[in-house]
Formats: sequence, structure tokens, C-alpha cells
Amino acid sequence: MEKTDILIVGGSAAGLTAAITARRYYPDKRITIVRKEEKVLIPCGIPYIFGTLKSVDKDLIPDTVLSKNKLDLIVDEVTTINKGSKMVTLASGGNLSYEKMILAIGSLPMIPPIPGTDLENVFCVKKDVAYLEKLLKALEQAKNVVIVGGGFIGLEFADEFRKRGNLNITVVELLPHCLLIACDEEVCLQVEKKLSENGVNILANRRVKALVGNGRVEYVELENGQKLKADLVILGIGVTPNVDLAQNSGLEVDIRAGIYVDEFMRTSDPNIFAAGDCTRKTCFFTGRPSFIRLASVGTTEGRVAAANLFRLQRRAECPIGVFGTVIGDLAVGSAGFTERMAKEAGFDVVTGESKAPDKHPGSLPGTRDLTVKLIFAKGTGILIGGQAYGSMTAGLIANFIGALIQKRLRADEIVTFQVGTHPMLTPSPISHQIENAAEVALAKM
Repeated sequence: MEKTDILIVGGSAAGLTAAITARRYYPDKRITIVRKEEKVLIPCGIPYIFGTLKSVDKDLIPDTVLSKNKLDLIVDEVTTINKGSKMVTLASGGNLSYEKMILAIGSLPMIPPIPGTDLENVFCVKKDVAYLEKLLKALEQAKNVVIVGGGFIGLEFADEFRKRGNLNITVVELLPHCLLIACDEEVCLQVEKKLSENGVNILANRRVKALVGNGRVEYVELENGQKLKADLVILGIGVTPNVDLAQNSGLEVDIRAGIYVDEFMRTSDPNIFAAGDCTRKTCFFTGRPSFIRLASVGTTEGRVAAANLFRLQRRAECPIGVFGTVIGDLAVGSAGFTERMAKEAGFDVVTGESKAPDKHPGSLPGTRDLTVKLIFAKGTGILIGGQAYGSMTAGLIANFIGALIQKRLRADEIVTFQVGTHPMLTPSPISHQIENAAEVALAKM
């Protein structure tokens, strides 16, 4: 039986980050990653395989990072965990003992409970090289593509598919607008307009009744009776935490929300930690369960879990949720609550908005407008959400907003927050969108 000091189950974003962090904190420990995949995909890069990259192999995490950090790799699957003897059994029949373990077993694509999802040429978003190569091959023969789900992943697939130039693409979204889980209506409308201008058909506020075909999908039937021709369908409606291994091993889990962990990322077994999409998360603002599944959150949790393996020294914050995407030439970033979400959660809110060029003067080449909207709790003035859209700086601005939210800054503090500016890199200090949006909100309080 093989032995290791630190066993990490799963080798994607959370698991790999945890392994690298563990090496930094515990340089003398043997660290072993067990993963099922021969090759590991960059999860957020999957849509770009089908338009920009044109190859699965261009979206892989190189294994050189393992050797550089002196990490052992076993390509296999952990099938059972014996907590008492601190030993796992592998699918190949071998056993591996551990001193401490981190479960980073991720999530699984959500499959809607409708007829026809098992038809040929119906795909979900799997982090599997062979599966995505099959999708790439099927796409070469397709003409009419329907994407079920208008969240970030669905819209990124739509935008990448349209770059191929030979497809009729329709996005079907259950909510009144695409991206409504992360953006307010005015931002959603900008995204939908951009997609429509680029030839993508958006059908929002529609529910799929069935996928229909004789062996292979032929059309998508909506509940209103509308039928959409489809020789390829993408199911992009989200993910569910992968909890089977943990549950079967006697760890405490919430089947819908994930593996229970504390602020140190410990599971119900003090020698087993967990990180990433498989863990149960709590909303930063309300303390209620959160269903945010992001690689950025997973890597943070991996860093916390790894640092705490042999001595508790780092706490995990509840996730805020910082999102970003690019549709055509329109960049969008979002952090924390939208105005709609905040009101639904019971907050009385005040908002401020500011639009300005992302360089100064605005006559500089490549200058684009960027709009920032900030959402504050009215009673306290604390920032609880924000969105940015327009220029390619939107993602960085969303991270900036996320940091302000995490530190629970008030509007009056944000308007005096010190920022550096430069004509080629930032807005003018006179028209800096974050400070001006906060000033607009403050005037309403």
C-alpha cells in the first residue's frame, strides 16, 4: 500500500491550487494528487475551444506545474474513503493511505428533467477532453444549434459558435433576460442587443418542453408550442456539486448544496478538508446557502484548505460572487448583489451610476466608454453590489468592486478612496466611475 502525507482528490482549479499552496506551507511533506483525467482542462476556457481556439488541446493546464512543485500524480479514481484507517481505495484496485486529505472533486453538469436529453448530438458542458472533441466534431456537421440556458456559459458558447460563421444559433432562457442571475436588466439588455446584432437569436422567458428526434435530436419544443430546428443542442443550465464520494464515505453533505465545511474548509472529519464546487457555500450578505460555483472561489478555498492542513491559520470568507465575460466587443463584470437580488433579499437600496471613457483624454486611440453601477444598503451606506459594462476594463473594475464589498466599505469611504490614474490606462481622476457612482449614491442617502 502506498503512503502519502497529503492526498488531494481532484486535479482541476481547486485541487491544483491546493496542492501548490500545500507545497509552499509544508515543503517537507509528500503531496499526491489523484485525478481521473489524463489531461486537465481550463474550465472557464471551454467555450473558447469552439471558436477562438478551435482545439481542445489549446485549453489544457500543463502538467509541468506538477513537477515544478514536486507533486506526485496518480491518474485513477478514488472510489471509497475509510476515515478510520485514513485510507482510500482506487478504481484500479490499489490503496493509498494519507495523513490529511483535501476533496476537490468539483461539480457535474445539471441535466434538466425533460424528454430527449439522451438523444445523439445533445451535449452538456463536461470537463472531459474526449467528450469535448466529440462535440467539436459534431459541430462541424451542424447547421442549426440551440443552446438551453442564457447564463454566462450559454452566452459564451453562443458567441463562440457565431464566430464559425456557418451556424444558425438560438439561445433559450427561462428567465425574462439572459444573465439576470448576475446583472441588472439594463446590462442584460446591452448583452442581448450585442448578441442579436451578431446574428444570435435570443428567446427569453421561454421554457423547454422536450428535445425531439429519432435517435438524433431534430428540434426543440417549447412549452408555448414553438418548435426550433436543431441538429445540435447544448445544455448550459448550470452545475450541481459532486457529493457522492463524500456522502458514501460518511461525511456530512447537503445533496443540493455540497459538502459541509467550516470556515477553515474542514469537513465533518477533521483530517479531511474540501474545496471548490463540491463544497456547501454561504451567502456573504445573508448567511443563507449560496449556489455560486466559480473557479475563482474554488482556488481561494483551495488556498485556505491547504494552509490549514496541519495548523489552522487562515479563514475563508463567504463568496461574494465576482463574474465577468465578453460578448462580441462588449465586456461585462459583476460583483455581489444586483439591485433586483438585493431587494428580493430584503435590502432597502440606493444606487449610483457613472459613465466615462476608460482613458483620458477620450480622443486617445482605443478609448471605450465604461459604465459602472454601484448598489448600497440605504441604512448603512455599505456597498453590497456593482456592475461594469462597456470596455475591456470591466473585468478588472468588477474585481475592484468585489474588494470594496469584501471590506464592507461605505459610500462615504469609497468617494475618498485613493486610486492611481494614467491617461493610457485609466479614466480621468475627475471622472473615475467608481468614485463618481458612489458620490451619486451618497447624494441620495
